[in-house]
Amino acid sequence: MVESVRPRASAARFGFTDDRAEEHLRAAGWWNDTGPAEAVQHVLAAFSRAPDPDLALRAVDRLREAAQEGWPELADAIRDDATLRGRLLAVLGTSTAVADFLVGAPGEWRRLTATARTPVADYSNVLLAAVQSGDQVLTGRDAEQALRKAYRGLLMEIAAVDVGHLVEPGIDRPSFAEITSALTELADASLRAGLVVAGQEVASSADAVLAVIAMGKCGGRELNYVSDVDVVFVGEGDLQVATRLATTMMRVVGHACFEVDAALRPEGKAGALVRTLEGHEAYYKKWARTWEFQALLKARPAAGDAELGRRYAELVAPMVWSAAERENFVTDVQQMRRRVERHVPSEIVDRELKLGIGGLRDVEFAVQLLQLVHGRADAELRSASTMEALEALGAGGYVGRADAAEMRASYEFLRTMEHRLQLRALRRTHLFPEYEDTAQLRWLARASGVAPRRDRSESDILVAEFRRHAQRIRRLHEKLFYRPLLDAVARVPTAALRLTTSQAESRLAALGYAAPDGALRHIQALTSGVSRRAAIQQTLLPVLLDLLADTTDPDGGLLAYRRVSEALADTPWYLRVLRDEAAVVEHLAFLLGTSRLVPDLLVRAPEVLQLLGEPERLAGRSPLEVAGSLRAAARRQPGLKAAVAAARSLRRHELLRIACADLLGLLDVPAVCAALSSVWGAVLQSALAAAIRQRAAEVGGEPAKIAVIGMGRLGGQELGYGSDADVLFVCDTNNGASDADALKFATSVAETVRQVLGAPTQDPALEVDANLRPEGRSGPLVRTLDSYRAYYARWGEVWEAQALLRARFVAGDEGLGEQFIADIDPVRYPKGGLDATKVREVRRIKARVDTERMPRGADPTTHAKLGRGGLADVEWTVQLMQLRHAHEVDALRTPSTPAALQAMADAGLADAEDIGSLLDSWLLATRARNVAMLVRGKAVDQLPTSGRELAAVARVFGYAADDDPGEFLDAYRRTTRRAHAVVERLFYES
Repeated sequence: MVESVRPRASAARFGFTDDRAEEHLRAAGWWNDTGPAEAVQHVLAAFSRAPDPDLALRAVDRLREAAQEGWPELADAIRDDATLRGRLLAVLGTSTAVADFLVGAPGEWRRLTATARTPVADYSNVLLAAVQSGDQVLTGRDAEQALRKAYRGLLMEIAAVDVGHLVEPGIDRPSFAEITSALTELADASLRAGLVVAGQEVASSADAVLAVIAMGKCGGRELNYVSDVDVVFVGEGDLQVATRLATTMMRVVGHACFEVDAALRPEGKAGALVRTLEGHEAYYKKWARTWEFQALLKARPAAGDAELGRRYAELVAPMVWSAAERENFVTDVQQMRRRVERHVPSEIVDRELKLGIGGLRDVEFAVQLLQLVHGRADAELRSASTMEALEALGAGGYVGRADAAEMRASYEFLRTMEHRLQLRALRRTHLFPEYEDTAQLRWLARASGVAPRRDRSESDILVAEFRRHAQRIRRLHEKLFYRPLLDAVARVPTAALRLTTSQAESRLAALGYAAPDGALRHIQALTSGVSRRAAIQQTLLPVLLDLLADTTDPDGGLLAYRRVSEALADTPWYLRVLRDEAAVVEHLAFLLGTSRLVPDLLVRAPEVLQLLGEPERLAGRSPLEVAGSLRAAARRQPGLKAAVAAARSLRRHELLRIACADLLGLLDVPAVCAALSSVWGAVLQSALAAAIRQRAAEVGGEPAKIAVIGMGRLGGQELGYGSDADVLFVCDTNNGASDADALKFATSVAETVRQVLGAPTQDPALEVDANLRPEGRSGPLVRTLDSYRAYYARWGEVWEAQALLRARFVAGDEGLGEQFIADIDPVRYPKGGLDATKVREVRRIKARVDTERMPRGADPTTHAKLGRGGLADVEWTVQLMQLRHAHEVDALRTPSTPAALQAMADAGLADAEDIGSLLDSWLLATRARNVAMLVRGKAVDQLPTSGRELAAVARVFGYAADDDPGEFLDAYRRTTRRAHAVVERLFYES
């Protein structure tokens, strides 16, 4: 019994506690019956200095079994090569993951000798060679496996160099910065290799250019052993190909090396994965939030096209170093740090190395804030590295030298803890061990170079050091992050809102609120109480108040926000979306402070709110898809009222979606018109189908086929938000019915459609206007196809032919609709064009319209519809050209005004410059009319000429808050004046 204990006791002298330690040592040839074998005392002593001697010995034993014939060579190297011995035993005593790698590839141990280490500058070449076989680039799983092996090999080299001095103090000890720089270069090399593989896998990869911008710790060259690598992608050429390249690279590198995280891109995960340089510029200039500029501080090109990456860096650098000039910049950064702290679970907050109080983020936020505030004037502070920036802040006098040195030392201590914890199993973790876990603490202490003392164990010393460094970081964070910036903190909106004195009113007045007392009442109503809802509102309102202050009507916007919040109080996701999606809050504030129509629709179509943070979903729906969904939803309803209610609901949703995308500049004029026209058409189709079903059930069949012909702006697919639907109703006999029965049935259906759609609601009206029918209001609502033929052949006038230029089938029986269109083509495209008499008649009618229909007191220079150079001017000019020339120019046979203008240019009927003037004016007047309705909340043709409504319209058109909104009117008048001059030449030939 005594003899069985003695070997274990002897082995214990070298730090082994495993019962099988002696067995492993015997198998290696380092132990015999009397104890250590000859000439290996120094090897066993090296084991004793490993972070975990038992872990190291078990790994060596596994390696011996895996190496087999190569074991003697390895054993000799461990005995004779101090560098190899230190690196190998240290890394095996630290990392089970590295041990697994070596066991799987036994010969890789040779990379740990003094002369075999791969130069950091060669990492890219090594990984690129790994994914190549001869002249071919590997793809798929083969590429991932090859890249993974090469990556792990280089990572093992870095780790071994990092911890080797713990076992053999005589070998070189690298600095922390050298290790993070090597890890970063390895990450860059992995991204480059992954991009090469992606280029091989993606078809037509040459059609795109992609630059990979490193962000976060990778951008700052401070990477961990295990970390998501934050990136942003910039593309040129075919963006779809570039996106596939980026996605493929993320997959390859993600499977082989580490997770590639692109969430720091514009609009986060909701945004496009790859954007052009111009797209990034537009986003950062218009929508980017403060934290995004803070993140861009670390942006640097890492892989892909170097020239494009350089241009991106040059683009964002001025934005980064001017970010501190943004209103409430300092406050925003401080509030962000508080939010991060609140999200850390209370049970681990004191052990969270990264996000906890006194953690790494405290250092990083403090350093970045000081950099961004003072780096505008001092280029020495413009480093992406936290450590370098701290040194520069101390050297420049922005931070006391002692404070900078203490924070740097504490930061390096916590990063070292993070590195060792991650190296253990190559898993992402930032959690310091539980204070009762002495075994884990002992290993971490030894792996970090913490030595025991006579009266204290390594574990106790490590815990004490950890707490000391965390407390020091927190103290310095409070000192540097807040105290020097008391002026900025005093201006925080949150502090002002908590006041009940006139100071709060002064603050709101300074922000631009015309009625600060009323604003305070809204704020109190939203934040009163101790509910979760009130707490979230207290967080949201400081941001919203500043955002609303940047709109043209902060008071109206805040009132609208209160209305929306109260209406959606029971909607479970409402405040969560506002809290979690900053882009939603920004867009919502702009919309509420700009438009009176949006809040009215939003309380009845709240689901659109969730789209505000996703521009692609907000603006990217196909009109055909929308129309199909609307018709399908209405078709599923049991009766006419239910079908129309469903159609109205979906129209409301689409109207709001289109309005939001329009105001946010995500849709151009043709897209808005097409979307609105498609929705209107789908509503008509749904109502008509439901009315036919109901009437057919009442009379026992369908004696008539019915078609609805779109006229005017509906026919041209050019509807605005307040446009009526101009239509003609056509019928034909069905199932052998008489003309009388068919007309009776069709008239009943048409009247029903007009009645149910025209019923008053809170939404913009759905007026079905049939006044363009033969004989106008005095004529029958519905005619048969033969009746239309006879009327136009015998009685049709030139103005009716002109109206038919925009006729288009929109609903009902498609065959009947197509036949009607075919029948009217000779009427609207008269053979030989118009004679001089009819041309004069068109001009006479136009002059009469200009004189009689312009509202009394209206300004003809800013009336979008009837004003000089407005919609009527351009459209009458186009239509006269169609009546005169469409018989010989097929391209003129279109109900679309822009398409007809293009056809005029192509056919040489007018100078390209004149056509450009007409098109510019038509697009401008159309959008101005639409925006004016969105701003006012009701249909309007006269543009506002002063006040907040004009300012709101100008803001939507891209004019800045401090620009004179009259500049918009000047630009509008210049554009329409040029168009009116063209109209005088082309229409009146004067």
